[in-house]
Formats: sequence, C-alpha cells, structure tokens
Amino acid sequence: MRILLAEDDISLGDTIQAWLRLDSHAVDWVQRGDSAQTALMTHRYDCVLLDRGLPGLSGDALLAQLRAAGNRVPVILITAFNALADRVEGLDLGADDYLVKPFELEEMSARIRAAVRRGADQASNALAHGDIALNLDTRQATLAGQPVALTAREYHVLYALLLRRNSIVTRAQIEETLYGWGDEVESNAIEVYIYNLRKKLGSDSIVTVRGLGYRLKNDGG
Repeated sequence: MRILLAEDDISLGDTIQAWLRLDSHAVDWVQRGDSAQTALMTHRYDCVLLDRGLPGLSGDALLAQLRAAGNRVPVILITAFNALADRVEGLDLGADDYLVKPFELEEMSARIRAAVRRGADQASNALAHGDIALNLDTRQATLAGQPVALTAREYHVLYALLLRRNSIVTRAQIEETLYGWGDEVESNAIEVYIYNLRKKLGSDSIVTVRGLGYRLKNDGG
C-alpha cells in the first residue's frame, strides 16, 4: 500500500515512516498541511495518517476539503487531543479513525488495515478472485486453499490486482502501490513481479492487456 504521512513531529514521523517501510509499505512523509494537500492532488494513496495540528494548513481544514470534494481516501487522524469532544469533532469532519498520541505502532497498522478494508467496501480481511485469495491481516496468499509464499513486493502487486479484480490495472497504478517518493523504479521491475506471480499462481492467472496493463483471469479467460 502507498500511505501519506502528514506529521510535523520529526521524531514521531521518522518512527512511523520506518515502521511502515519495514512493513513493506510505500510511505510519503510531509510535515506541512499544504504539502499534504499537494501530494493528495497529484498521487493516489490507500490511506492517509493526518496530524490535526499541521503548519501551513491544519489537518482539520485539509480533511474538510477532501470530503467536500468527494475524496473518500481513508484518513486516520493522529493527535494529542484526547477529549471526547475532540474525537467526536474529528470523526464528524470525515475521519475514518482516530489515534491519540502516544499510540502503539502495532495498533496503528491494524487500524490502517481496517480503514483500507472499509474504504474498499471489504467486509472481511480477505480479497479473493477465483481460486486466489489474500488475507490482509496475515499477508498470506492461497491458491485453492493452499498457502503460497510471496515476497513483500509480490504481495503488493497481487493486492493491487485483487483490489481492482474486475478491471485492468495499469503499470502506473501498480507502481503507485509499490513506490514512494525517491524510491528507484527499475525499468522491468513490474514485469519481473508479474512473471514471478504467474509461476506461483499459474501461468494464465494474470492476463497482459497489451498497451493497457494487467488483469486477473476471468472465468472465461
């Protein structure tokens, strides 16, 4: 997943970014609200971790703008404000969840997964298509019920395909899932990941749509 982290506390931001990258997420970290606004206008994110008290543009103002514009990206507010009125206000602004500092990083990861599931209208913690399934909590892929070992990058490519399982997924959409700002993208990396997934899930499991991208095989081919 690609996550936007908007947090002006350097120590906390560095800790969160390092944790999420260890969890194989692509993370773009900004320290100002107006920078987060620009990032959201130019990139697609699976989730936003948004501090309420950002300089330049407050997290509250940015969240209100997003929802007024119809942008439903999952947003988790992170803040030191713990009063009931503060939590209610944040949720009423359109936040999907609310984390009060200090918080446990494991809990943050679980809340991100839950927010992304809700944003994708996923009632369960799994994505499935035909015999292929992916547990979002354990990151375990299965083929006809049997476990399949995936690397972190292979997992995220399969996640992108399963999330849009009834559509063609472009190379750019896959890269948006895999890479954050400053990450080096090798020219044939996506092809390599697709090749490896086909070896593990079946040679015809992923269809190349020439000039457009990739899609999971439908029942009819």
